[in-house]
Amino acid sequence: MTRALLPDLSPWKASADFRRLWKSGLISNFGSFLTFVALPVQLKELTGSAAAVGAIGAVELLPLVVCGLYGGALADALDKRGPIVWTEAGQGLLSVVLLVNALLPGPAVWPLYAVAALSSALVSVQRPALDSLWPRIVAHDDMPAAASLNSLRWTVGGVAGPALAGVVVAYAGLGWAYAADLLTFAVSLAYVLRIAPSPASHEAAKPNLRAVAEGARYAWSRKELLGTYVVDLAAMFLAMPLAVLPFLADELHAEWALGLMYAALPAGALVVSLTSGWTSRVQRHGLVVVLSAAGWGLAVAAAGICGNVWLVLLLLTVGGGFDMVSGVFRAAMWNQTIPDELRGRLAGIELLSYSVGPQLGQVRAGGLAAWAGVRASVWSGGLACAGVMGLLALCLPGLMSYDARTNAHAVRMRERRAATEV
Repeated sequence: MTRALLPDLSPWKASADFRRLWKSGLISNFGSFLTFVALPVQLKELTGSAAAVGAIGAVELLPLVVCGLYGGALADALDKRGPIVWTEAGQGLLSVVLLVNALLPGPAVWPLYAVAALSSALVSVQRPALDSLWPRIVAHDDMPAAASLNSLRWTVGGVAGPALAGVVVAYAGLGWAYAADLLTFAVSLAYVLRIAPSPASHEAAKPNLRAVAEGARYAWSRKELLGTYVVDLAAMFLAMPLAVLPFLADELHAEWALGLMYAALPAGALVVSLTSGWTSRVQRHGLVVVLSAAGWGLAVAAAGICGNVWLVLLLLTVGGGFDMVSGVFRAAMWNQTIPDELRGRLAGIELLSYSVGPQLGQVRAGGLAAWAGVRASVWSGGLACAGVMGLLALCLPGLMSYDARTNAHAVRMRERRAATEV
């Protein structure tokens, strides 16, 4: 029974490049989560405004949209290794900027927003290249296991990074958090430099607006894929509470718990990742995506209503677990059904679906908190999320009926992979 719950390590055992990228992601995610906590804390100290902290999402939005779509076209047209390497190096340079600004006698606010925007642009170029590379280095039937293992590396950093950041920022200062992030990018870069080249498919289009439009038309033709995008956008926009966590900690008279609050969501995801063996045996992916997103909303709503900090931490952890379950099966649907020649462009669209929501959600949460209060911002968003998921379950029959064993696109991709591996 226990073995059935443990993560499936098949992708790790079969692919050296999967192992390299997994290690690189673990290390860089750890550092990124240090900055993820330090940057809003620094903005809070410099401005004292929930709206100013929430505006981080606004400045990240335009680079995310533009570079995500174009980054997807680049991923299809170029060797995928190139964008992964130079964007990782660029993120390290941005850590230098944050470190230098933090060490100034009077740190400025504008570099924080500038780095947030540029980092969003780099991530938006890198993620389509990474996401379109996984189906090339992992067997088709191992994609749910790969999604679970990738979530595991993200959540390990997501738990340890914020928890450590809370201590580092409180007792050592912001500069140390940014310096640690710089170090992790240097180590991560050493790993990604070792991955094998992954040239563009011979069917791939040149990176231009026509290629982006082709990817968008394909996505529009796949109603079950559109359903996953809509579910994730709604869940993150309505219920993501990250922008107001520094203020929620103050309201609960638990400033010491801020790092734990940031760590709680990925802690729940980590629990799911460590017990993800069951995910490889689930075939009704769409149904699980919707139900998990509803669970996420209800958990966040309860956290906003609750006045005990330990219960808030527990509920945020439960919410993070539901969100991870939804994410695992969204990724499995994407990676098992999208043709290789379109994978980068669709990864760019997927990036928008799971990134634009949180960015807009920060703006929503910060703005509503300034108007109606921090707790109301959290619980109202969670309840709205759960309600919207109920409506989407009625409006998206293609998503609700999706079955990985019988879906025509999944069957076609399985047959293509089997033919290339013979």
